[in-house]
Amino acid sequence: MAVPKKKTSKGRRDRRRSHHGVRPANLGVCPECGETKRPHHVCRSCGSYRERQVLPVSEED
Repeated sequence: MAVPKKKTSKGRRDRRRSHHGVRPANLGVCPECGETKRPHHVCRSCGSYRERQVLPVSEED
């Protein structure tokens, strides 16, 4: 079984992990209502996807 010859320093370990951070969510704007939404997903506020109505919208007053 392979065993490291030397201990990996904290700096070397952290430099290797520098790309492991979590990025913020990529959001776009819905062309129908202008709300922010995730790309390639149905808009939660108006229920449209690719300029078609795919979910029924309930009117909440």
